[in-house]
Amino acid sequence: MEFATVFCLILSLHCLLKFLTSGSRRRLPLPPGSMGWPYIGETFQLYSQNPNEFFASKVRKYGSILKTHILGCPCVMISSPEAVKHVLVTRAHLFKPTYPESKERMLGKQAIFFHQGDYHAKLRRMVLRVFMPESIKNIVSDIESIAVGSLESWEGQQVNTFQETKTYAFNVALLSIWGKDGVLYKEELKSCYYILEKGYNSMPINLPGTLFRKSMKARKELAQILAKILSIRRDMKDNHTDLLGSLMRDKEGLTDEQIVDNVIGVIFAARDTTASVLTWIVKYLAENPNVLQLVTEEQEAIRRGKCGEEKVLTWADTKNMPITSRVIQETLRIASILSFTFREAVEDVEFEGYLIPKGWKVLPLFRNIHHNPDNFPAPEKFDPSRFEVSPKPNTFLPFGNGTHSCPGNELAKLEILVLLHHMTTKYRWVVYGGPTQWNSVWPLCSSPEWFAHQALPQIEDTNPRHRSVCNANCIC
Repeated sequence: MEFATVFCLILSLHCLLKFLTSGSRRRLPLPPGSMGWPYIGETFQLYSQNPNEFFASKVRKYGSILKTHILGCPCVMISSPEAVKHVLVTRAHLFKPTYPESKERMLGKQAIFFHQGDYHAKLRRMVLRVFMPESIKNIVSDIESIAVGSLESWEGQQVNTFQETKTYAFNVALLSIWGKDGVLYKEELKSCYYILEKGYNSMPINLPGTLFRKSMKARKELAQILAKILSIRRDMKDNHTDLLGSLMRDKEGLTDEQIVDNVIGVIFAARDTTASVLTWIVKYLAENPNVLQLVTEEQEAIRRGKCGEEKVLTWADTKNMPITSRVIQETLRIASILSFTFREAVEDVEFEGYLIPKGWKVLPLFRNIHHNPDNFPAPEKFDPSRFEVSPKPNTFLPFGNGTHSCPGNELAKLEILVLLHHMTTKYRWVVYGGPTQWNSVWPLCSSPEWFAHQALPQIEDTNPRHRSVCNANCIC
């Protein structure tokens, strides 16, 4: 009897505490902001203007935490470094990664992007095994061959820089996934993947003639090609050190579906973002010839340091490019290729005195952090020298933060450095056109639409000031 009394008392206190807590949760206000029109919310405003201004005007009006409604989802936007760390690192277990339904179905539900916990940790370990510096240093010469071949194919032609660098990034992605065998499947994979990627941001309407239907058909064909490659690999019984080899290790126990989803995911992650960074770099170098001269002098010094006929780049060379590396950092900051990322609250969350309801999307605004003058003085000025000093903690997040930060960032920086080395030491190029409009694609990453450039081999005129840089259609 005494035990029953004590048990009932504890249960009553527990229920009372839960009631009081849930009541206080319900009394918490939502963050300030505007939800826009029913269903469409403020999606049109987001996609129809310079995203810098859209985000900045929201923050000016409502503060660093605000609510909105975009892409059919109620959202909370956060723009302080501390809040972003809170969502992506400190309390990451309360905010799961999320993507639009169309993109999730096209990449595959088993891809690394959509998971947390043990499965995500296992996948991340397998991917990092291939993309860490000690692994990618062994493929520098292979990446260089791809870069040289790409530039040679541009010689004397007017080309769209973004489209050409997408092809370059695609070929590097195949190298990282299949090693040198990637060339065997390149054309077959490319024809399917290029159709698939067109539907990433489409409405998930699976009717004849829709972009979603065409993309899903291409996705099915791509999966069949990948299944055939897996079968060939198993018959070979070789020990491969590329990504496919890492994913196929018996002890990892991945199914073919899981392997296929993650291969498609890596191609998606490696292609457009790297191409966007390259396109922005050449834009900013065109507008800043003094910076271009410094980059060229640095790369020429590396080239002159090569003995005899041996001009092949090494891993050590790429670690000796501080000026070029700062150009990449500043481009990542000012262009903010990834404007924000999406998370979803897995339960009601109290955050800075506001309620984030379960199921609401949470958007850490990397772009606003990168363009905040408190973090980076004169943020609209392209100034690579600002990275001679390390930025404040949690203010430079081009690859995200926490367990879901980009595992391939070292590979991306390497392929950019290699291409810029040959572009600045062997070529001069001529600008055509200029910015005509703003484009944005999911996750929102914006860029001016540029025309084209023509690459000409360096002849006698080696004055860097006589080089102008390509413009291109740059969408991430």
